[in-house]
Amino acid sequence: LSAAALDKVVARPAGEQNWKQLEASAWIPDGSVKAPRVVYTFTDPNCPYCNRFWRDARPWVDAGKVQLRHVIVGILGPTSAPKAAALLEARDPAAALASHARDHAKGGVKPVAQVSEAARGKLEANAQLMQQLGSFATPTTFYRDAAGIVRKVQGAPSAEALASILGPL
Repeated sequence: LSAAALDKVVARPAGEQNWKQLEASAWIPDGSVKAPRVVYTFTDPNCPYCNRFWRDARPWVDAGKVQLRHVIVGILGPTSAPKAAALLEARDPAAALASHARDHAKGGVKPVAQVSEAARGKLEANAQLMQQLGSFATPTTFYRDAAGIVRKVQGAPSAEALASILGPL
């Protein structure tokens, strides 16, 4: 089988199921709901590579071409879950995420004193989903390629990979 044929048989059904699971996860939107491209990325608030991806994606997000959907996890350190909970439970999670990303080098969002049961449940479900999808690093990013096939990139994408993931600018 050619790579294209194999993708149709193997990658597409699993990819579509993965995409549906990502849609149902606890994510924070970054960018316009009208953006023609949606990209899911597992994000830990303490991850410097997640912050780099957030910064690198600004031209696409600011131009309205991409909506990043940050599937929030709290797995990297002791303050990850309390910071993740603060983002998920903020009055405006998208604004809180943007503020956190801008101030990442200074520590970002203030961790909550106690992670609520609701936030803990979301974070645990997101971490389980991340593991189930074979992801072991943050960021791990899921996107549709030019043929509509769901693809995965682990770690901060290279400059060359950004165009594949985010599309033309």
